[in-house]
Amino acid sequence: MCNLYSLTRTQHAMRALFRVTKDLTGNLPPMPGVFPDYPAPIVRIFEGERELTTARWGMPSPAFALKGRTTDPGITNVRNTASPHWRRWLGPANRCIVPFTSFSEYETGQDGKKSPIWFALGEDRPLACFAGIWTTWTSVRKAKEGEVTCDLFAFLTTEANAEVAPTHPKAMPVILADEGEVDVWLNAPTPVAMELQRPLANGLLKVVSKGERTDAP
Repeated sequence: MCNLYSLTRTQHAMRALFRVTKDLTGNLPPMPGVFPDYPAPIVRIFEGERELTTARWGMPSPAFALKGRTTDPGITNVRNTASPHWRRWLGPANRCIVPFTSFSEYETGQDGKKSPIWFALGEDRPLACFAGIWTTWTSVRKAKEGEVTCDLFAFLTTEANAEVAPTHPKAMPVILADEGEVDVWLNAPTPVAMELQRPLANGLLKVVSKGERTDAP
């Protein structure tokens, strides 16, 4: 599933589009390649304000996935929202949006090698967002780092739409199509918000690049 995305728009653009009133990110550089466990921007409602902050990509893993392991690098994509492990973070207090400009799915070539196919809402890679969840968690993510307490995030996935299915037929990220959907995701009761766990309408995504580990227009 999607373990690589790009964010090349400025934090000013994020503040404007997502109606952020509090920015804790400092000076954000362009991020042409965001990988698992990287810190990346999220927008959440915190103490009544839309807050732009950073968190590490990868929510806490379920207990069964940690058997025999001493570290937990986290889960980047969440599909089974009926699981008790994920249900605890589906309320408004733990929902966020994850800004992006493009995301990739890997295509396997005839030689067996995998290369990323980049998708965006247009050739100019307009700013958009995934439906995400976040939490503050204490764990050992890397052995050399030891135990840390940090904010973590992941985004939801759903069935693939017509553009993504030829490359990755099993799933795609949940993309919020407009400000109305952003408002619902950040504020609505959980049953209402979870109706947004659905594929983006066909025809709205384009393949904008192929074969690189980063995507910068």
